[in-house]
Amino acid sequence: MDIFSTDSPIIGMVHLPPLPGAPGFDGDRRELRTRLREDAAALESGGVDGIMLENFGDAPFYPDRVPRHVVADVAALAATLREHVSIPFGVNILRNDVQSALGIAAATGGTFVRVNVHTGARLTDQGLIEGMAHQTLRLRERLDADVAILADIDVKHSAPLAERSHDEVVGELVERGGADGIIVSGTGTGEAVDTTTLEQVVDSRDARGLDIPVLIGSGVTPETAPDLLSVADGAIVGTALKHGGKTTNPVDEAAVERLVESVR
Repeated sequence: MDIFSTDSPIIGMVHLPPLPGAPGFDGDRRELRTRLREDAAALESGGVDGIMLENFGDAPFYPDRVPRHVVADVAALAATLREHVSIPFGVNILRNDVQSALGIAAATGGTFVRVNVHTGARLTDQGLIEGMAHQTLRLRERLDADVAILADIDVKHSAPLAERSHDEVVGELVERGGADGIIVSGTGTGEAVDTTTLEQVVDSRDARGLDIPVLIGSGVTPETAPDLLSVADGAIVGTALKHGGKTTNPVDEAAVERLVESVR
């Protein structure tokens, strides 16, 4: 991707703890900023090529638009992130508020966003979530934002309403939905990607002559990364980079170094 300084980027996750208004918020905004700075520093020092900022701790998630106070807090944290790292960063607002993510990225210097359901519809723990590609691309145009849209296919923690071929979905995500990249994940956070699905998506991308990256969105480890990245163009990694391999724990710089070394 042109965003990064490598053809096979590793994007490390900053999983934000519960934000103000979420059930688990501990009342300390300063601690949120401290954790953000520490995680981001460990990721950059460990050698990742980019960072994804996500309101992971806000479960249970809003299905689409989050309240204004969430946008304000994530924007403030994104601005802090920009001040403390030199590598590109992106934003994901769970569960599917890509309009807020796009606005935050545009305002704070972010270069990409992740959208869980960009086209079509998925059955999730938040109910039925429908893609809003028509609004997302028009908003990006109005904002004049140079922000890439990375869209999931078969997003984790969800199920399709009807079975469709990956070739069909790839075509709709990119040719009709205007996505700039495709993300292939496992069934849940930290779960390994199905290699057959990954290969089918890459084959469909190539058969259609699409010049966009296919990224892995979950479950990458130092042991699996070399083989997976011989197929995919990059990976978004969270759980494997945390202390003890637990998603909600702080980033472990040594774990980041191990994963980066395994694919370099």
